[in-house]
Amino acid sequence: MFFMTTPTIGQLLDSTVPMARTLKLAYLETSPERAVLQLPDQPEFHNHVGGPHAGAMFTLAESASGCIVLAAFGDQLSRAVPLAVSAEIAYKKLAKGVVTATAVLGRPVADIVAELDAGERPEFPVTVEITREDGAVTGIMTVLWTLRPNS
Repeated sequence: MFFMTTPTIGQLLDSTVPMARTLKLAYLETSPERAVLQLPDQPEFHNHVGGPHAGAMFTLAESASGCIVLAAFGDQLSRAVPLAVSAEIAYKKLAKGVVTATAVLGRPVADIVAELDAGERPEFPVTVEITREDGAVTGIMTVLWTLRPNS
């Protein structure tokens, strides 16, 4: 028997976003409620103080935001494309070792889909908290996303 398997969100992101694959991100949880990704400690992505480079942390957090968007709105992809509109990141503490990004949606999925159903182009924030292994928050990112209806 031949079975087709649906790719996981992590596999989908790795296949379509080469930077995520390059960083060897680990996808710990990818649900509509939250996405949790980890960036392994890799010397080739360190900065001048021995922690993950700011660009690697940005990519980790933005990837986590993309995973929750795919998990929450994957069933809408036939009629709309998710796009990041803007992103803002604040680096709070020195990150060392493995860092974890946890993303949550800022609005209920049903409200966003209702706007899409009404012919609108909904926008919604995703907040991502970046932590190191001891639980300290090293950064916070907010990504504003939209679902652009297909023409």
